Formats: sequence, structure tokens, C-alpha cells
Amino acid sequence: MGPVLALFSACAFGMSDFAGGLAARRASSLTVTAGAQFAGLAVLLPALFLLPGRSSVSAQAIGAFAGLLGAGGLVLYLRCMAVGPMGVVSPLAALVGVAVPVAWGVLLAGEQLSPADVAGIVLGAVAVGCVAYVRGRTRLTDLRGPALALAAGAAFGGFFVALDATPADSGLWPLLGARVAGIGLLGGLLALARRPMPDGHTSRLIIISGALDMTANVLFLLATRADLLSLSALLASLYPIVVVVLARRVLAERLTRLQTVGVAAALGATALIVAA
Repeated sequence: MGPVLALFSACAFGMSDFAGGLAARRASSLTVTAGAQFAGLAVLLPALFLLPGRSSVSAQAIGAFAGLLGAGGLVLYLRCMAVGPMGVVSPLAALVGVAVPVAWGVLLAGEQLSPADVAGIVLGAVAVGCVAYVRGRTRLTDLRGPALALAAGAAFGGFFVALDATPADSGLWPLLGARVAGIGLLGGLLALARRPMPDGHTSRLIIISGALDMTANVLFLLATRADLLSLSALLASLYPIVVVVLARRVLAERLTRLQTVGVAAALGATALIVAA
């Protein structure tokens, strides 16, 4: 059940990113991200009472820490994409985001993986790197971009690890702490930046993005409760495949040869892990 939940989480993450990317073409990335945080909170509140769970100080505190990592990682990621080179920083952030929870689960938490699981993780990491790669300048004239990408990927990976560390009986309550902390950080940045309000169409895309992002978080948290962190994080991190497929279908964007290889590798990784 865990791998299935993680795959659905990846689908929701990917659709959320796609909707958010469309919105970011018409409004600032900070406005889109902050607005999506609020929309996600509206989805989470009723869901808290649909699944059994107990709120506690530890659940809220760890959840808040996860939320700060996730929101901070997004800010760093957007900044590293701005200073580039995108062809380096995009796959770098994606791969580090996968490596952190996998290394944590295997090396520190003592998770036992079968040979098929190991092969799936390796193939999945290759898939994420291939699909996330953006053709652009690859000459490193400025180390700020790669350095920020490393920090962003580590923050994203830390978000996964922190959610997994929340009490098993806490239900969805850790996500409340995470979302409140994220709103506090991004809302403060938005207030300082004083960005204009988006139009109606853009606002709808932001709401869709936020609702799907929270759905993905819920599914990922449930996946970690049902299966290993390393496997759940790897499968959930396949969301870039969903983005490029949607871009192909909706925007008629062409997949590069490397992205096509990445999609095939992702399917192979999924088959290995689910069948293990």
C-alpha cells in the first residue's frame, strides 16, 4: 500500500507544480507559493478530522520544523534557478532532495532494502536527474547557483525526513504545524516584497496548486507510515515526470531525448520497487 500512496503523492506533487508553474507566468513566484500555502491549509483543516490522529507538542513542533524546511527550500530553489545555470542547478537540487531521505533511512534508520529496492532507488535517482535537467549554460562561472541548489535539495529532503519522524499516532496533525510555519515564513516575505494581487484566472490556478500540494503531502505522510521512508521518498520524488508529461500533453512541449530516457527509467524504477 505504501508504494501506491507514494506514487499518487508524486502525481499530486507534479500536477501541483504544473498548475503553480502556469500561475507563475502571470504572477510572482513568491505570490504563487504563498497563496498556495493558504489554499492548502483550507484543504487540510477538514481532513484533520477525517483520519484518526492525536495532536501533541512533538507532532506540531516536528511538523513546524518540516514546514520551515519545505518553504525555505522552495525560496532557495527559486533563487538558485534565477542565478543559474539551470542545466546544473535543477537536477542537482532534485538529486540531493532524493539522496537525503534515502541516506537517512538506509544509513541512520537502519532500513533493510532488497536488491530490487536498491536497483529501483538507483534507477529512480537517474530518472529524476534526467527529467529535471534543463538545457542551458553548463559552464560554472558562478558557484552561487549550485551552492543554493545543494541547500534547496537538502531542505526538500529534510522535509521528507522530518515528516517521517512525526509520531505514528499523530494522524495528519503534523501537517498543520508544517503549513502554519510555512505560511508564517512565506507570508512574511510576501508582506515585505509587497507584490500585487493576482487576477482571477491566476488565483484559481494558485488554489488548485495549493490543494494538490496538500493532497500530495497527506499521501506522502500516509505512505511513510505504511512503508520505508527511503522507498516512499524516492517514489514521491518522481513528480518531475508528471510535470514534463503534462507539459507535453497540455502545452505541446516536446520532451528531450534525455527526458524520454528519464521517463522510461522512472517506469522501470517503479516496477522494481512495487514488485519487491
